[in-house]
Amino acid sequence: MTSSASASASSSPAPRKDPWDLPDVSDLTVGVLGGTGDQGRGLAYRFARAGQRVVIGSRAAERAEQAAAELGAGVEGADNAECARRSDIVIVAVPWDGHARTLESLREELRGKLVVDCVNPLGFDKKGAYALRPEEGSAAQQAAALLPDSRVTAAFHHLSAVLLADASVEKIDTDVMVLGEDREDCAVVQALAGRVPGMRGVFAGRLRNAHQVESLVANLVSVNRRYKVHAGIRLTDM
Repeated sequence: MTSSASASASSSPAPRKDPWDLPDVSDLTVGVLGGTGDQGRGLAYRFARAGQRVVIGSRAAERAEQAAAELGAGVEGADNAECARRSDIVIVAVPWDGHARTLESLREELRGKLVVDCVNPLGFDKKGAYALRPEEGSAAQQAAALLPDSRVTAAFHHLSAVLLADASVEKIDTDVMVLGEDREDCAVVQALAGRVPGMRGVFAGRLRNAHQVESLVANLVSVNRRYKVHAGIRLTDM
């Protein structure tokens, strides 16, 4: 090979990675903070049903253990700190008004962990649901600010707790928009979403774009109330 041909070959761009080539996450333990609430219980049930090891957390271990026993499917219960310690991926599904307080109290236990924030800051009045804008920009950005030693992503915002918890529903037909600063971390969360039949994880940008994803839930609340459904999100042409 001539020197010019060699230089041309060395300067060729690397093959583009297939965005649907996702890692195997089947051996990871999933923790759900706020796992005794409707959304947390639903997510825990679906991941356990898909074969993941799942630990749900609550401020009181007894409450988490009771909820885990009710869910079955091998789900375990613990207090929030123990749930964080025992998990590889930790999903934050706590109420918005307890979001900051919960994360601040678990900063050490969440150090180095992959954290998935699915909290939607919403307000409600006589006109219905409306989006709140946290000082940091979004719930996910607040989590990143409070957990500087964790790897924070955002996902699972647009899922119906009713459908998640319904054992007669075989598939959850929806896309899960995943946001984060590290593509490999996002790929892990995408793969986790894909463990649930019908669900697909899609990379949707960095955490600075999390606000509009979280806010869209206010629109889904209106859709669900008007049409008496449990609407989700599908992205087309993919």
